[in-house]
Amino acid sequence: MSASKHGSLLQTDTHTKKRNAAEKRFRMYGLSAIGIALIALVILLVSIIGNGASSFRQTYLSFPVTINAAEIEAAESALLKTAAYNKIIQTSLLTYLTENDLLQDIPEADAFGMISDEAGATFRRFILADPEAAGTTFQLNLLANGRIDGYFKGRVTAQTALLDQNVTPAQLVLADRLADQGALVKRFNWAFFTNPDASDQRPEAAGLGVAILGSLYMMAVVLCLALPIGVAASIYLEEFARKSWITDVIEVNIANLAAVPSIVYGILGLAIFINFAELNQSSPLVGGLVLTLMTLPTIIISTRASLKSIPPSIRDAALGVGASKMQSVFHHVLPLAAPGILTGTIIGLAQALGETAPLLLIGMVAFVKEYPAAWSPDAGLFGEASTALPVQVFNWTQRSDPAFVERASGAIITLLIFLLIMNALAIFLRKKFERRW
Repeated sequence: MSASKHGSLLQTDTHTKKRNAAEKRFRMYGLSAIGIALIALVILLVSIIGNGASSFRQTYLSFPVTINAAEIEAAESALLKTAAYNKIIQTSLLTYLTENDLLQDIPEADAFGMISDEAGATFRRFILADPEAAGTTFQLNLLANGRIDGYFKGRVTAQTALLDQNVTPAQLVLADRLADQGALVKRFNWAFFTNPDASDQRPEAAGLGVAILGSLYMMAVVLCLALPIGVAASIYLEEFARKSWITDVIEVNIANLAAVPSIVYGILGLAIFINFAELNQSSPLVGGLVLTLMTLPTIIISTRASLKSIPPSIRDAALGVGASKMQSVFHHVLPLAAPGILTGTIIGLAQALGETAPLLLIGMVAFVKEYPAAWSPDAGLFGEASTALPVQVFNWTQRSDPAFVERASGAIITLLIFLLIMNALAIFLRKKFERRW
């Protein structure tokens, strides 16, 4: 009777079977959720890399150029210097095409149109950097037009060229001849990381140089302000402040600030830093101040969590041997909490690096051609106009030319690499400086 009522030890109970089945189902649900997330991540990465990998390769037109000192002097004395250098390039290109019988029935205007509008400025910078090139024949490498570059990357075809005002089928025929001759080649696009942005007519010359520099300046401002302020506030709240309704209100507000949409910080920065303090619009200083406000709650919360994780016995032991409260915190607790603080700081910086909305509101969406200086007498520290990586992505996605869409995907890949490096650095520092007790 007893055995049948309570079940046998040798047989699995019905309720146990149900619990085991429920546990298996829960594991399957969890694995399914992870699988769906991984599939979505793979699809996203494949899409971005597929669209943006080609931005790291660029088509160049390479041909011999001969220039003498008189031509350089005439070009430098011309009212439109870039146009004068363009004329020299066109003459040399026409000579090269004629000597190699590549032009044939192709109009000269189509041949000249294959070269980027940036060519004249590039050639002038080359000559001014190396004046001894005058009187010699050298191989000149110039950017091909964006449509010609797109032809070798599959964006432009003979069919689409019939409907495109920026390229002709004859140019594509000449491009094939030049490629067979070895004059049109694809190389790694270093200029993508150093050039500033370019106009809609020159997508092949657009780069991330100004955006990368502006992002670095902003991260320097955020690091110099958010880290000391955030750590100091955390130490006071966690170690020295008496628990009262005031500290409770402060803690609640810090938690709320961490959940505030980033665009609100942009509105705050526009009102305080630009309209009230009259700081320069579009400057990395204003961008850094706005991102500092946004990053502070993250650093404070992570720092307090790191301080809480230190056992009270370490504080008691320090106080027991005669250390003051401040000595126990700064000599014993803070060094042990440093890995967690570093991790929270780097994650906060990574979050700030990818923000776009607050930067749009303070004017960092503007087209910036010149590299911003870290210091200038007129604008001060980080006061010159700049842009940032996520804003540059936003700008390029708004343009109609498919070459800018490719550039935007390449910028996203670059931004993801920066974020991956920062997160890997956070993990490395945590593992390296973590102590067991």
